Amino acid sequence: MKKRILLLAGGQSGEHEVSLMSARSVLSALPRDQFDVTPVVISPQGRWLPPTDTARALETGQAVPGGDLVLHRAASAEGYDAVFPLLHGPMGEDGTIQGLLTLAGIPFVGSGVLGSAVSMDKVMTKQVLASVGIPQVDWRLAVRREWQTRPEEVEARAAELGFPLFVKPANLGSSVGISKVSRPQDLQAALDLAFSLDRRVILEAMTPMRPREVEVGILGNDAPIASPVGELRFDADFYDYETKYTEGRAEMHIPAPLPAEVAERVRSLALTAFRALDGAGLARVDFFYVEETGELFLNEVNTMPGFTTTSMYPKLFEAAGLSYSELVTRLIELALERR
Repeated sequence: MKKRILLLAGGQSGEHEVSLMSARSVLSALPRDQFDVTPVVISPQGRWLPPTDTARALETGQAVPGGDLVLHRAASAEGYDAVFPLLHGPMGEDGTIQGLLTLAGIPFVGSGVLGSAVSMDKVMTKQVLASVGIPQVDWRLAVRREWQTRPEEVEARAAELGFPLFVKPANLGSSVGISKVSRPQDLQAALDLAFSLDRRVILEAMTPMRPREVEVGILGNDAPIASPVGELRFDADFYDYETKYTEGRAEMHIPAPLPAEVAERVRSLALTAFRALDGAGLARVDFFYVEETGELFLNEVNTMPGFTTTSMYPKLFEAAGLSYSELVTRLIELALERR
């Protein structure tokens, strides 16, 4: 008998359109002889769209207004064997939808409430990973209220790190709201942008030399495996939103041309981070590798990485011999196994 799958896409974050792109790819890849898939798009206003509006959103890749209250639709999810919450960023990847589905007793793909919430918040991620000895660049936290009332304190923290530095919203992905600040006079605009998207912001030091950006995929629950290591190369100041989602702007090299011992250390650190954060199902773990010194710095753990045609995560496991279709099938199996 076919498994009934509810595929959620869209959502209330700035990554709404990225989620729609991911959902189109997953929809075309799930074997229809094994799964009966119902897609539902959540609007930027948090309402769950009916079938006709869902189809329109997926076809156009753009937000569609209207829909029902979330609890009304969630209650009807009881008839599904599992949910694939293909939502990126806040109100989807941060433990909120995971909590709702847990309360409803429905298996779902990916990490639970704890793993999703901690991994989404860059501050909590850094603190947990520091406790298990994962190397990271130096950083400082700033809160919106501080920036409004005591901006000189925030500026002093930035000066401690030195320039250039990165300014990042604590709870967004896909490089949304991130700025590279090369001069003190550019700090205000970067902070204003980040604080318009989140009440907490990370100030992050640069690595001592321009690093190589390498990524590894994780697949599994209590016995996770790591994919081959991939490397991103791009002609931009940093891996921003436009570079990430514009075809042809970045090159993926899988496997990454790294010394064997470096690749193995990347995989080992990624698995350690996944377990420390209570990950489940899947994650993509990103690192900076400074070739001149041999240093590795963990940059980010993404518990619901992109599944678009240009996304690294499915390509990493394709290099390990797992096709896109097999990968998404395995993720649903892991959701049911965890239940």
